[in-house]
Amino acid sequence: RFQVKPRRRREGKTDYRARGKMTRQEKSKFNSRKYRIIVRFTNRRCICQIAYATIRGDMIVAQASSSELGKYGVPCGHKNYAA
Repeated sequence: RFQVKPRRRREGKTDYRARGKMTRQEKSKFNSRKYRIIVRFTNRRCICQIAYATIRGDMIVAQASSSELGKYGVPCGHKNYAA
């Protein structure tokens, strides 16, 4: 029988083999978190997140966006500067 692939695989957003390899934790490190940095570039800004994976889903610990640079005296160029 034909089995439909998961939604994010059909949309081409998630490579589950690469994700499993990246988030897999050693068995000796039971119940400890494996943090990773996620960087996303949109048309207007750059977004950086620190996350870890759980059974319920990914938990975001911290987030920084290049749109916050205006608070620190950078008036423009939010796409070119790293968050």
